Amino acid sequence: MYHMKKTFTALLITILVLNACSDYNAVLKSTDLDYRYEAAKQYYYEGKYDQSATLLIDLIAGAKGTERAEETLFLLGMASYKAESYDAASSYFKKYYESYPNGIYVEEARLFCGRSLYQNTPEPNLDQSDTYSAITEFQAFTENYPNSKYRDEAMKLIFELQDKLIEKEYAAAKLYYDLGSYFGNCTNGGSNYQACIVTAQNAINDYPYTSRREEFAILILKSKFDLAEQSIEEKKRERYGNAVDEYYGFMNEFPQSKFMKEATNLFEKAQSYLKTAPTR
Repeated sequence: MYHMKKTFTALLITILVLNACSDYNAVLKSTDLDYRYEAAKQYYYEGKYDQSATLLIDLIAGAKGTERAEETLFLLGMASYKAESYDAASSYFKKYYESYPNGIYVEEARLFCGRSLYQNTPEPNLDQSDTYSAITEFQAFTENYPNSKYRDEAMKLIFELQDKLIEKEYAAAKLYYDLGSYFGNCTNGGSNYQACIVTAQNAINDYPYTSRREEFAILILKSKFDLAEQSIEEKKRERYGNAVDEYYGFMNEFPQSKFMKEATNLFEKAQSYLKTAPTR
């Protein structure tokens, strides 16, 4: 009896699926644009986003110049977003707000354009083009809708995306430092320590409130000290002096730093050199 009931249930599900497929195929073949549009909306509200998007894509051209053109484009963006087709969704939302700058859904379209790009952002070690694009979209959103109920969300996502960019910059600066005196990747007489200093300083300038600020600062100090150590004699005094100046700046900004012992050790070594080295 149990097996009969199980078989009957499976058969019923199969029949329902076949009927659903048959209905969908019938909608696809229909030449009645009103019918297909209503079906697309119904599929959307039933959570069948791929089917909805497929129908809406076909309907876009036919809807041009009609009253439902605006809604069709926005709904296509939403269906694509919920189907996790984020590249397509961001394109549709952007097309919407560019085509209908005063449209009914323009605020949501701008928000979801940013959300779509946000969903596509990769790990920090990969190319961050989508991250920059998402930040740009959210910044434009907050500028255009300063009183929006979505503003706090947009700001939160901007900070999250900036953290991802900061992690990429920190990884790059740390890599330069770890490469140290290896010259295989250096060109035009540069060094990994100089590259670390520039990368870390640029990150601090671009993201002054980052929680990584202390880590960037100690990398700069260590790089300036190590750069002095590996320098030719004519440049040592000046570069050790730069390391000492960097230490004072570090100590003033981070007096309770977890890196203070390491920083002080470098400072003392630099001071020792400056006291004993001949003045040129």
